[in-house]
Amino acid sequence: MRVGLFTNNYLPVRGGVPTSVETLRAGLHALGHRAWVFAPRFPGSAPDPPGVVRFPSLPALTYPEFSLAIPWSRRVAQMIEGLALDIFHAQHPFLLGGTARRLARRQGQPLVFTYHTHYEKYAHYVPFRRGLVERLAVSWSTRFANGSDLVIAPSEAVRSVLRTRGVTTPIEVVPTGVPLDRFTPGDRARARCALGLPPDEPILLYVGRLDREKSVERLLDAFRLVVEALPRARLVVVGQGTQAVRLRARARGTSAGERVSFVGVQPREGLPDYYRAVDLFCFASQTETQGLVLAEAHASGLPCVAVAGPGVDEVVADGETGLLVKPDPRALAEAAIELLLDPVRRGAMGGRAREIACQHFGAERQSARVAALYGRLLNGGAAR
Repeated sequence: MRVGLFTNNYLPVRGGVPTSVETLRAGLHALGHRAWVFAPRFPGSAPDPPGVVRFPSLPALTYPEFSLAIPWSRRVAQMIEGLALDIFHAQHPFLLGGTARRLARRQGQPLVFTYHTHYEKYAHYVPFRRGLVERLAVSWSTRFANGSDLVIAPSEAVRSVLRTRGVTTPIEVVPTGVPLDRFTPGDRARARCALGLPPDEPILLYVGRLDREKSVERLLDAFRLVVEALPRARLVVVGQGTQAVRLRARARGTSAGERVSFVGVQPREGLPDYYRAVDLFCFASQTETQGLVLAEAHASGLPCVAVAGPGVDEVVADGETGLLVKPDPRALAEAAIELLLDPVRRGAMGGRAREIACQHFGAERQSARVAALYGRLLNGGAAR
């Protein structure tokens, strides 16, 4: 098959959607299919490998690290028509998602839409009245889903929301896959040495964007309570975002500030060592559709303490692979302390986490499922 993946967010930007798109692209190639990524052009990025096509773009005023694709390019449109794509797969309902829909209909080919994001929860990035933006985001994404031939949801929670909103298009649940050969349990002492981390301190980890919707400030407040009970504990924060400066200042203003290490965005190939080096993964976001970093942590044999919520509780099995708590710093802290003080239970949870990740979140398995859905569409099995 010849597949076009249309995304408003792609490498070198780090995040769930770029990772999902790149994982699927690589997985389709491994299965013998051809996949092209159509994405915005980011200033200063390294040359792309073959199969990545950039649209002209403009900087996003409210998120400097992000570029907004200009979704009309005669040159790119002509090139796409020459590729004779079998499947047009949109990762968003606007900008390049609209381009995918327009070209799919023009060429009479199926349109697939992955609903990665609760767009209404990101309304604060749009410089208009928030309530209006939230309503438009819901109605726009719902209409786009109903105009597609197939919707892929990363979790059962997302499928339920879409059905409640009136989406009648077939919806299949396919979580983003994790490369199980890359994210594996490993030698903790070696990983700590490689990262310059202390060999014998209890270490917590957060990986993700440092943006408002990720609730990292809740995690910092929880960590202050952890240090009151375990003074040698350390928190490593991997990521970057619009709130990075504010979060660093907030950490410095607490009694635990010197125990928090902000290490910025890390290369994808270097990320597994962070999971291997630490004792526990902590996550406080309530806006997730899946929580890909939770699956990465589990694949690495790492138990998680996370705020319970849709998507998150489909990755973390409470009491089995981690602990799910209410959105309160003290609850997060108490759960983290409980597991840090119980290495036997923590180890058992980590082992079970790896088992579940291998059963449900392997990239090869998920890419094969998406390819099978493409094939069914092309054979008329799920076409509208």
